[in-house]
Amino acid sequence: MASPHAPADPIPLKILIAGGFAVGKTTMVNSVSEVRPLSTEALMTMASVGIDDLTGASNKTETTVAFDFGRISFPEENLRLYLWGTPGQERFWFWWDELAAGAIGAAVVVDTNRLEDCFPAVDYFLSRQLPFVVARNQFDGTYEYDPAEVRDALELGPDIPVLTFDARIPASVKRVLIAVVAQAQTARAQSAAL
Repeated sequence: MASPHAPADPIPLKILIAGGFAVGKTTMVNSVSEVRPLSTEALMTMASVGIDDLTGASNKTETTVAFDFGRISFPEENLRLYLWGTPGQERFWFWWDELAAGAIGAAVVVDTNRLEDCFPAVDYFLSRQLPFVVARNQFDGTYEYDPAEVRDALELGPDIPVLTFDARIPASVKRVLIAVVAQAQTARAQSAAL
């Protein structure tokens, strides 16, 4: 029998990390995971020539072929987030329905140099009414668009948060994850009020 003063088990929440090819999804999961992240990265080969568009990502040598997985706990909030990174290339989108099952929300990671690459992820979550935030990954040497400019370019309403972050910095990634949980809570409250 558990002690009445024993802390409750953390509440498990599943969050998707989505977006286009080479926007920083794997980096995001890896930077905050408290367990060794599971990654299905594979070396890019000649087979991807003409299929994977390396414009703006010419240094990329690996690609996610299934998903990334990591976990982060927020003890103060009694939460444990399970992060599932989706593959970015169209030929792997068949995974998304399986990965989205049970998710409370998502972060759509964007590179403003290739903003059109995030359209499929935005459309996917809008069509399934899965709460999400847009997280603009700040790449070195890129123009810093204002979140309002990104919102306008994606034709998003004011109810969808647009944040700027750096996928390499854990504290920055945590802000995005907290925003996803908050967005999911807001959507749940609105749904309950109907």
